[in-house]
Amino acid sequence: MKKILSSSWFIPLQIGSIAGITGILMSLVGMVEEFAKRDIIAGIIEMGQTLVFINLLVAGYFAASRSQRAQAYLRVIEGGLAGAIATFFLWILVQLIPPLDLRSIFLNASPALIKVLTFDREGAAALGVMLTAGFLSGLAGGLIQSLPARYRTAVVRGLIWVAMLGLLQDLIRVTLLNFPGVGTALQWMFGSRNEKGLSVAGAIAVFVVVTGGSILQSNQATSLSARVGRLPAKQQQFIRWGGLLLAGAIVFYLPQVLGLYLSEVANQVGLFILMGLGLNIVVGFAGLLDLGYVAFFAIGAYVMGYLTTTAIGPESGQIIYGPQLNFWQALPIAVLISLVAGVILGVPVLNIRGDYLAIVTLGFGEIIRILAGSDFLKPYIGGSQGIVQVAPITIAGVDFNSPQKLYYLIILGILLATFVSWRLRDSRIGRAWKALREDEDVAQAMGIHLVSTKLMAFATGAAFAGMSGAIFASKIGSIYPHSFKLLVSINVLALIIVGGMGSLPGVFVGALILVGLPELLREFSEYRLLIYGVLLIIMMLTKPEGFIPETTHKRELHEEEPGTV
Repeated sequence: MKKILSSSWFIPLQIGSIAGITGILMSLVGMVEEFAKRDIIAGIIEMGQTLVFINLLVAGYFAASRSQRAQAYLRVIEGGLAGAIATFFLWILVQLIPPLDLRSIFLNASPALIKVLTFDREGAAALGVMLTAGFLSGLAGGLIQSLPARYRTAVVRGLIWVAMLGLLQDLIRVTLLNFPGVGTALQWMFGSRNEKGLSVAGAIAVFVVVTGGSILQSNQATSLSARVGRLPAKQQQFIRWGGLLLAGAIVFYLPQVLGLYLSEVANQVGLFILMGLGLNIVVGFAGLLDLGYVAFFAIGAYVMGYLTTTAIGPESGQIIYGPQLNFWQALPIAVLISLVAGVILGVPVLNIRGDYLAIVTLGFGEIIRILAGSDFLKPYIGGSQGIVQVAPITIAGVDFNSPQKLYYLIILGILLATFVSWRLRDSRIGRAWKALREDEDVAQAMGIHLVSTKLMAFATGAAFAGMSGAIFASKIGSIYPHSFKLLVSINVLALIIVGGMGSLPGVFVGALILVGLPELLREFSEYRLLIYGVLLIIMMLTKPEGFIPETTHKRELHEEEPGTV
């Protein structure tokens, strides 16, 4: 047995078997068949087959990276063998579906799945095509692994851009088709309106441009930063301000480019960014694991709803009394009450750490949700029927009731939260939070007052969540308890982890990946949690510090262990 395990051919067998089981899982849960409805390259490769190819490509990559062979071509061949072995597992699945009537157990084991996996072939032809495709996919993965790092990164980026543009081609068409001169380019890039996905020429062009640009960037990145660093201070400042002005102009003009639907998606992402910036202070800066963060979001929303609703009395709603303020009068009250709620939560958990803190805060979030739906508070916040007719946002008599107008208000909230987070990060309290995150006992021994430091973190994070909840309530015009489940807290925490804990840019990247992308692919939203899990596993293996990590976290997580070479 030891001889078998130490054999170099055992690695492609092991990784190929894991990839084969993974492919069977993706097939039986319905991902392959569901994603097959979209083409990546029109008439050639659909998204369901692309998922299978990605699985085989990854198998070939890891088989080549773990190979003990010195020759590069042998490692690449082992990658191909891993892909072929994984495909053989899928072929076995195809053979077992009809005789065992697997569809009676797994609803997604359908003829459509067999058609996708076998490339619409039968018998020996299906086996030959599947094994060939698997070997070539694994071979490609091994070849990518054997490339130098900068070329490997460039190729992976090119493949990702081809897949993403092909997947989002419907939205790109709708968004850009009305711009003059763009229609012809879209026609060439995506083919005719009856086709789905990129055209062959468009896919090649996207891959070449992205890959070539990434290689050029890697060649010039160091020299460009060095050039900017050698410039006089005034010129460096001019470049920074010029970049900020350009980014501001793009952000300002973005709703006109995106249209109604994509502006609504941007608003959804923006609200999660606003919440993420608050939770990033609590978890990323101070290291206090808060799983009940949705409670402050709910408090901000309910306070805004109660103070501004016009549905008062038994004739129009369940609320017996309401001051009927406007949005701007109610907003500071909602933020202030959320801040106070953060302090109230912080007081009883001052001496609790780690997993116990997470459990207590989770319970706090559930208490708020249950109270919101209870009959006890029904005369004041509507109970399970919620609050309706929440006042819209108005400025100078103009209602911000469209996604394109509301976008600007959310951007202002994000800018405010980002500025406050940025200033706090490098301030005295920010350094105290970081010390608290590393070790509470050492921080206290160095003179940091733990009570005020923790309460400040909870209060600041709660204020941002309350602001997001207040905007959310006015945005949709009604509030119901089921909008404030635990999953909201999990989503906000996940985007911080994926983006990079303690990193301000990481919050934006995490929200775009975990909130924006599922909104754009809403028909696949039932696989959102599965995608979350896969992303977290990949990230923990490749970039445990997140996609855009904070410098301190990155240094800590990549520091060599004592005694290693």
